[in-house]
Amino acid sequence: MANAPKTSTANTEKGNSSSNVFASLAIIICFVIGTLVWKYIMGDPNNFIDNNPENQPKPGNYFGMVYHAGYVVPVLLGLFLMVWVFAIERFIVIGRASGKGNVGNFVRKVQSLIGNGNIDSAISECDKQKGSVANVIKAGLLKYKDVSANPNLDTEQATVAIQKEIEEATALEMPMLEKNLTIIATLVSIGTLTGLLGTVTGMIRAFAALATGGSTDSAQLANGISEALVNTATGIATSAIAIVFYNIFTSKIDTLTYSIDEAGFSIVQTYAASHK
Repeated sequence: MANAPKTSTANTEKGNSSSNVFASLAIIICFVIGTLVWKYIMGDPNNFIDNNPENQPKPGNYFGMVYHAGYVVPVLLGLFLMVWVFAIERFIVIGRASGKGNVGNFVRKVQSLIGNGNIDSAISECDKQKGSVANVIKAGLLKYKDVSANPNLDTEQATVAIQKEIEEATALEMPMLEKNLTIIATLVSIGTLTGLLGTVTGMIRAFAALATGGSTDSAQLANGISEALVNTATGIATSAIAIVFYNIFTSKIDTLTYSIDEAGFSIVQTYAASHK
């Protein structure tokens, strides 16, 4: 039992390092892909009149219109891709933390086994379920058996030891669930602000077109308005999707945390009740 925390800590540090590398690479790759899509797909000469990207887009060609929205577009495309990449990554991580079966059913089954004194059966259920929730509950159950075999501990000391073991296991397992959520939360603000930046630069171009030579250059005016609207729409879409995913993930994490607390309370109370 004494070596278990060290192993878990080492695994946690290794997981943190891998997660940091993944996050860094994902951010870089998303921006690179966004730039390539903007330059070579949206900027394809076939999207423009006379096959010249400097000319106006062909009628009804949205790729060409987005290309003319300016250099803020590849940044927004990168941010938009990042939302989806980190959302998929969080779905996978949280899914693994939940384990193989339904978490609610698992916790209820474990509570029933604990209530009947079947600690070994409850540990077997944790082995079947797997995942972070099962790992934390299993740590509490193993400590339950440990303190039960120690006649020198009174009930109060034993319950504190069980509770502390559950808290330590939770501290090792749960932080990985919140990893990269900060990035998604940041994208909520950055997406809107970057879209606003594109809107401002687009309007500057539009008003510059109005002021040029004292007469209106309709092409430049159209490009400026297009830049403003495209960047605004992309920024809002990025922020809106990021908000939805962030709320989904925080809700899932809260559910897992509640399940651990519920099972941990049952373990402590069962021990206290059986050792009065």
